[in-house]
Amino acid sequence: MTTTTATSRITSTSTSTSRAATVGLWTLQVLLAAVYAFAASGKLTANPQAVAGFEAMGLGTTGMYIIGSLELAGAIAMFVPPLTGLAALCFVALMVGAVIITWATTGAGLLVLVPAAVGVVAAVVAWGRRDSTRRLVAQLRR
Repeated sequence: MTTTTATSRITSTSTSTSRAATVGLWTLQVLLAAVYAFAASGKLTANPQAVAGFEAMGLGTTGMYIIGSLELAGAIAMFVPPLTGLAALCFVALMVGAVIITWATTGAGLLVLVPAAVGVVAAVVAWGRRDSTRRLVAQLRR
């Protein structure tokens, strides 16, 4: 095998890996956007089940509307490349809080799995988009 052939194979492999990673991240971003848009809709329309849940947690309707608005803003940010990494990082923080509150209010381990799983997906996106987050922070510091 010649050096040129080896180099072209490495370039081809890294290009396909990069393309696969990009497609995978976009797929996860769309999934996160759908999950958070759906979750926000119940909060922003004051679904009785959402109201009852937020009252039980002691956050009331004000907390429900704030979290619903943040979820919707984050869902939209999943489609704005410069904001995606930061939004995913914020989703990680939100899901850490959701896991803690779910555990504290229900004490049920199985109910914690949903926010934990969504948090892991958000963490993967945040990690995959960390360069865009760095660029955004650098721009804001100027």
